[in-house]
Amino acid sequence: MARTKRTGRRTGNPDTKAEILSAARRLFAEEGFESVSMRRIASEAQVDPSLIHHYFGSKDDLFLAAIELPMDPAPEVAAVLKQGGVEGAGGRLMQAFVAIWDGPHQDKLLAVVRTSLSKPAMSFVLRQLFEHRIVKTVENTIGDQVDHVPVRASFIASQVFGLVVARYILKLEPVASLSAAELAETIGPNIDRYLTMPVDQFTEAERSKA
Repeated sequence: MARTKRTGRRTGNPDTKAEILSAARRLFAEEGFESVSMRRIASEAQVDPSLIHHYFGSKDDLFLAAIELPMDPAPEVAAVLKQGGVEGAGGRLMQAFVAIWDGPHQDKLLAVVRTSLSKPAMSFVLRQLFEHRIVKTVENTIGDQVDHVPVRASFIASQVFGLVVARYILKLEPVASLSAAELAETIGPNIDRYLTMPVDQFTEAERSKA
């Protein structure tokens, strides 16, 4: 007797997790974190939505797994911002970022950055990470104290990602050898400036392009 071919959504099996991750990476890269629902990812992977919760828990956790980031920077960012608000935030943020990058996940974090520099899709997903986990965290934590957070955050990103490339990939001296306190003292004031300087001219320029 011939076996009937099975159709419909798959149940859990060794390949299901990989299929979910593949679908999530594709959709996050093409459409962005905010636009993609868990149900949409499940449909793309042809699995029951409950399996996504089973394997990954929340959408945030799935996103971090999809881009293979070993840790979530959002709690660290929120913690240092809550310590004193905008005043001196640049130095505290710099110390927090350096602590993350100098920590046990450095190799995996650098792998994500190197991949994003060589693969356009991963570069877009890394941008989604920054916008969703960093910018949103800044907005939720001190958004009542500063305006135009996304604009300010883009300038901060130029400092942070520039530091990552110079310190950890190119290993430029003396940047590569400076302590977290020294980096906070030298780069922190730039971040403070980005958080407090007038940025209306940049938001107007952005609107004129739309």
